[in-house]
Amino acid sequence: MLFTLATTLPLAVLGLACLWGGAWVWAALAMMTLAPVLVDALVPRLSGDEATEDREFPAADLLLAVLGAGALIALPVLVHSVAGPGEMPLNQRLALFLAGGLWFGQVAHPAAHELIHRPGRALHGLGVAVYGVLLFGHHASAHRLVHHRHVATGLDPNTAAAGEGYYRFLVRAWPESLRAGLVAERALRRGSGVTPYPAYAALALAGLALGGLLAGVAGVLVWLGFGLHFGAQVLLSDYVQHYGLRRAVAAGRVEPVGQAHSWNAPHWFSAALMLNAPRHSDHHVHPQRPFPNLRLEEAAPVLPWPLPLACLVALYPPLWRLRMKPALARVGIAKL
Repeated sequence: MLFTLATTLPLAVLGLACLWGGAWVWAALAMMTLAPVLVDALVPRLSGDEATEDREFPAADLLLAVLGAGALIALPVLVHSVAGPGEMPLNQRLALFLAGGLWFGQVAHPAAHELIHRPGRALHGLGVAVYGVLLFGHHASAHRLVHHRHVATGLDPNTAAAGEGYYRFLVRAWPESLRAGLVAERALRRGSGVTPYPAYAALALAGLALGGLLAGVAGVLVWLGFGLHFGAQVLLSDYVQHYGLRRAVAAGRVEPVGQAHSWNAPHWFSAALMLNAPRHSDHHVHPQRPFPNLRLEEAAPVLPWPLPLACLVALYPPLWRLRMKPALARVGIAKL
């Protein structure tokens, strides 16, 4: 129930904001900014055992399908509300854009991420569709075929080195992960050249075209803005969750992925909002484990803040490096 309320309630408020504007816009923005920080500060942090369910949340896949479909519906609705005709003031349109973009980055991304790990074609395809229309389709390939295989090594574009600032990481990782995913797809298909990348491009172009039909040039630009905001948030989460961590190399062989190779956060509300994405170590060790069953093991490194707040701190690299230096030292990495 907590996963459902935390993820769908903001989506419902976003819908009301599109319909009626006014206070609903500010409520949606508050739910995606202030609420996670305040609730995480007020509710005690949970240990791995307390926060882990003994059995899978029975509606986990249904919730993922609802969130995936919700993202596909919400995107054109938000584009029309932000860019289309109407009496909504400019400040409310900007606030609605930010609130919607944060929902896509903090909720739709974790949902799509879970979906692309699901074995069923329908659920996997829904996750690909969400990434595709948000102009980040290559992530469906790069995440599974490159990031999971090479995480915490120099071969993973989405693992930031200690001392690397977020903005430098962003402009490096975006094109590198796109290329690495394509190379991995071609290798998987033995060089046949038939990869999902044309489908990713088609989804992106279809989305931008729909934006144009909804609100002309402004609709295309707002759709593009949502896509850029979304991609930046996906990479920001990768940046924060793997910053500075490295797998050991001995006799030319890289150690297996373990609990020590991702940053985690034990906070209650943001974990529900982000479908347990803050329990990132366990996901990398058990990629097929459903999100309600992810654990927070004692060996897993812990961020100094809840994950949404850590992402905010990372936007100011000097403060991020200063505060992460002792955290890295605790896990045996002192060089910055």
